[in-house]
Amino acid sequence: MSDRLDELERRIDGLRAGVRRAMRAKDPATARGLRAELRAAERAWDALVTEDADTAAGTAASTGGAPAAVPGPRTGGRGRPRGGRLVTVREQVHQALTLLGAPAQPRLVAAVSEALLDGALRGAQLTSLRRDEERSFASSPYGRPYYLCAALTDRLSPARGLLTVSTWPLERRVVGPLSPRVDFLTCAMAVARHLGADPVAALDPRALRLLARMARNIPGATDADLGPPDPDRVAGAAARELAVHAGRDTRDRAELAGRATSQLDDRARLFGASTLITVARDTVAGDTVTTSGTAGGTATRGRR
Repeated sequence: MSDRLDELERRIDGLRAGVRRAMRAKDPATARGLRAELRAAERAWDALVTEDADTAAGTAASTGGAPAAVPGPRTGGRGRPRGGRLVTVREQVHQALTLLGAPAQPRLVAAVSEALLDGALRGAQLTSLRRDEERSFASSPYGRPYYLCAALTDRLSPARGLLTVSTWPLERRVVGPLSPRVDFLTCAMAVARHLGADPVAALDPRALRLLARMARNIPGATDADLGPPDPDRVAGAAARELAVHAGRDTRDRAELAGRATSQLDDRARLFGASTLITVARDTVAGDTVTTSGTAGGTATRGRR
């Protein structure tokens, strides 16, 4: 078992290094292939660790002893398995954003994680997450399979309090004038469809409260009565309104994504460009500061 784990860990390290080399060489096709292999190797590592933990627990039980103190499969509030290992805050945020499929505020991410994924996130835990991700990228670019990063505004600066996933297309990580409403409707549809596909989850009071809060902001999504919302009706109402805004929002986002691609470096495309206000704040009086990756190119300040 130990030899197999060592072999997988060496392979994971090698694949991560290969992804970094491919990205530096501007070879996205090779990078995508290596990342797929990396994810497979990480899943194999998780499965092997889980198998080892289950075996240890079974051995302890058969000899009358207490189970080993290792994370094993456990069950969430709706009886669904949570997996064979502890789930970090970062992973919980990634799971929630993947379910939503659109940029989201930390409060919504935490609510979705708790109501639909049996997570235990709190908004305060997400406060410094994006800064931690940016520091990690700066020290080892593309060393992780994904990064949790900011949405980009029309100034190509980081949108305050909007989280996205680095593996999403750039068009999905920028926000135009209509994007807040479009993203809300997209998230509402995702929550409604998740509950519609899972009858057990649809009985959870936390999930119903979340869907009801979202449905109140969508015309035609609820009846006049105070009963629980119907997931299919919520999804249908959200889809009808989304069709009204989608065309304009898609064009706006494509234009912003084109600007980001041509004007920003890799780091700024994930975490946003420094604005002139940010440069001014970081400038020591009398010094000259040059900041690359700004939306307008290079910003320089100096003593006059």
